[in-house]
Amino acid sequence: MTTGRMAEGTFRQAMAWLHTWCGLWISWLLFAVFLTGTLAVFDEPITHWMSPEHRAEEAAAEARGPQQPGQPEGPGSTSDRAQRLDWAVAYMARHHPSASMWELWPADAEGGGALTVYWFDDKQQYASARLDPASGRPLPADSPDAHRATSGGHHFVDFHYQLHAGSLGLWIVGIAAMAMLVALVSGVITHKRIFKDFFTFRPRKGQRSWLDAHNAVGVLTLPFQFMIAYTGLVISGLTFMPAAGLLHFGTDSASRQQLLTALNNPGKPAPSGTALPLPSLEPFAARGERLIGQPVRAVVIDHPGDAAARIAVYGWNSEEETRRRLSPTTGMASFEAASGRTLEVRQPGGVDGGTASLAQSVLGSLHMASYGGWTLKWLYFLAGMAGTAMMATGAVLFMVKRRGRHAGAFGAASSRVHGLIESLNIAAIAGLPIACIGFLWANRLLPVALDQRAAWELRVFFGLWLIALAHALLRPRFQAWREQLGALAALCLLLPALDGLTTGDWPSAQLRRGDWESLGVAAGALILGAGAALALRGLHRRGRAPAPPRAEP
Repeated sequence: MTTGRMAEGTFRQAMAWLHTWCGLWISWLLFAVFLTGTLAVFDEPITHWMSPEHRAEEAAAEARGPQQPGQPEGPGSTSDRAQRLDWAVAYMARHHPSASMWELWPADAEGGGALTVYWFDDKQQYASARLDPASGRPLPADSPDAHRATSGGHHFVDFHYQLHAGSLGLWIVGIAAMAMLVALVSGVITHKRIFKDFFTFRPRKGQRSWLDAHNAVGVLTLPFQFMIAYTGLVISGLTFMPAAGLLHFGTDSASRQQLLTALNNPGKPAPSGTALPLPSLEPFAARGERLIGQPVRAVVIDHPGDAAARIAVYGWNSEEETRRRLSPTTGMASFEAASGRTLEVRQPGGVDGGTASLAQSVLGSLHMASYGGWTLKWLYFLAGMAGTAMMATGAVLFMVKRRGRHAGAFGAASSRVHGLIESLNIAAIAGLPIACIGFLWANRLLPVALDQRAAWELRVFFGLWLIALAHALLRPRFQAWREQLGALAALCLLLPALDGLTTGDWPSAQLRRGDWESLGVAAGALILGAGAALALRGLHRRGRAPAPPRAEP
């Protein structure tokens, strides 16, 4: 019996060591991934806020009012769509005739808005242009009708899953997700009274308070965190475990390209080398609309001007479809351009590739909250913030337990290593939110006509984060906490005023026109700023670091 208890204790101690050190070294990365992933839940509202020129389009649509019987057809009508598609084809044929793919968005979900075209440039990067829906002419960057170049909320999506570092970033995040699963399992084993601790919180008790907070948010969001980590790995499963695909298609470069085409563009033809003029697109758009039962979102032409060209029509998911369906895919109908023959019809919710692809699509929808509407998005946001808090409290707790100790796991270097860890805590927990809110400030302060404007927004984000790290390394720890929390509070609380001063769009105007997306961004900034201000006030009141040393009883 004693031997069994000793073995149990030894095993739990081993799990505690694994949880502490595995959790620490990935806590800063996971904090960044969780925070940006939580913000990515609202990537569309953030993009909406970062594209303030949308107000002119909304005002014009409101001024037009509903179309009355007998009036000429307006935006969204068949004749208007045909004209827009013709203008888009003319623009692409004139400016990008050699592009292997043309993607034409004739209108937005409401049938109005600008005409947008996309293509792959010489570097195989996604490029786009906005055209005047009244004339088909390109909208200049400094046009009052042009949207400012911005990566918008997609910046947070991209950083969340690949750190803006392509395949290398995807692998780094994948490894961190595996380590997170290890930390979650070892954490459950370590905390013998995990559910009792969930209902226990002792404020102003130093180390015990940080541990209680860590346990509470950890247990509260445990199923959510398991689901997020697992589904995040499944989404990129073929990247992390490519053996099955490579065994089927082969390992040479041509076979790998064939695998990528089968995964991302099933049914995409190879070019024939024989020229053939592109037919009018409106008949294909109308047929696709009838076949899939959805309004046209985009018309995609593979190998335009070639006899093997394929025309694919994609639909818009309605709000009701998005709420009730786990698979987020829209309807799609593809046609042979030369003969008009129907090649494939995919109904809304269907997935190319069979049940395995459908399962992956559903798990991806679980990860990205692309179903359930705004209620589920808010639940994901709150759970994501709780998970982010768990990462932060765990990192702070590590230092609280070791602050003031002269000996430790690193021997004579322990003091220097602990100082470095606390600096990294400051740069992650306070510095990253500063970079995130600074990204929004850059959207308003950078000139609209600035060349590579979206890239400059990203430079501001990473530049501010780097400055926060340097500041945390150079300043005394307590002062660094105070100064960065103060900067975060100021940037957040002043964001609505910045918006009003630079665009003339004050929260009162947003409220009058019912612009809840812009109001939500402003409200979120104010709440985060208030939280940072309260944390700063607590630092001033205690007159010492946010996590004072206290021996665990």
